[in-house]
Amino acid sequence: MKIGITCYPTYGGSGVVATELGIELAARGHDIHFITYSQPFRLTGREGNIHFHEVAVSNYPLFEHPPYDLALATRMAEVAEFYSLDLLHVHYAIPHSVSALLARQMLATRGLHLPFITTLHGTDITLVGLDRSYLPITKFGIEQSDGVTAISSYLRDRTREAFDITSEIEVIRNFVNCDVYVRNPDLIATMRPRFAQPNERLLVHLSNFRPVKRIQDVVEVFASVARAMPARLMLIGDGPDRSIAEHLARTHNIQDRIHFVGKQDNVNELLPLADLMLMPSEMESFGLAALEAMACSVPTIGTRVGGVPELIKDGHNGLLFEVGDVEAMSAAAIALLSDETRFETMAKAARKTAQDHFCASRVIPIYEEYYDRVIRRSAKST
Repeated sequence: MKIGITCYPTYGGSGVVATELGIELAARGHDIHFITYSQPFRLTGREGNIHFHEVAVSNYPLFEHPPYDLALATRMAEVAEFYSLDLLHVHYAIPHSVSALLARQMLATRGLHLPFITTLHGTDITLVGLDRSYLPITKFGIEQSDGVTAISSYLRDRTREAFDITSEIEVIRNFVNCDVYVRNPDLIATMRPRFAQPNERLLVHLSNFRPVKRIQDVVEVFASVARAMPARLMLIGDGPDRSIAEHLARTHNIQDRIHFVGKQDNVNELLPLADLMLMPSEMESFGLAALEAMACSVPTIGTRVGGVPELIKDGHNGLLFEVGDVEAMSAAAIALLSDETRFETMAKAARKTAQDHFCASRVIPIYEEYYDRVIRRSAKST
């Protein structure tokens, strides 16, 4: 198939999943065309069967805010016509689904048919889409899509409730390449000494450091762990709440035990170095960072919110708590890291969960089947 993919190309769960999806589809022989304003950060430019089409936005003085959605629709239509795309797959409803709808209508006037699928990732529904100024257009974009998927049952149900959607929403969960995200003893032996001594536990957090990720809880939990045992914390990512984390680290006098490594492309090499992932988020529609850690045999302490319980089974492959319950999270982290037998059992269960349910080799065929179904269904309706 010839598939166009549009996403936000910067750091964030939706962009990561869309890019990895394109890479996996290309590896299976499909012709993939990314259409967005910059090259997705996880693309190297050396992948086979992958093409990148930049969306150029005019800075015409009349426009206070350049109309990216219109430029995107135009580029979508151009690429679809020139390369004879079979399908557009857009990630994040605003504004991508509306741009895809415009592209479909533009092509229809020339006798061409371009079905499109919208994948809902979370904040496009739970935050942006529910803004009164965006709600009607978000609902319209979803309803006009030829197919709609959500990354968790929670997000599907939330979308139906919030937007009164009655059409089908297919749940296709996030995935990870289990051959890339894996615990490599040689890599660990080489890289782990940069972050922790052999007698130290290494905790990790990966996010965009937005308030919803509750980075302050990460530091507070780590401070408790560091008082109980030799430990260090690796913070992967960056964002608006980094200064809060830095201030708290100084307040607890643990700044020399925390590694701020910033935004990283090679998270698959960093996560296996850790013993425990901390994800105390206020909301997660799925919890991709936890899945990536689990594939590396790193269990997660997370919160009982959104789609997280669909991934983490409390007490089996990780531990779940109420949002903000730092005391309980701290006690659980200390207890788990002090019990080697229980820790190893949970780490193995985390890896097995990823292998059995969330590996790319299992999820990509589901996408391929869904693509075929949408293409056949839309062809009958034209």
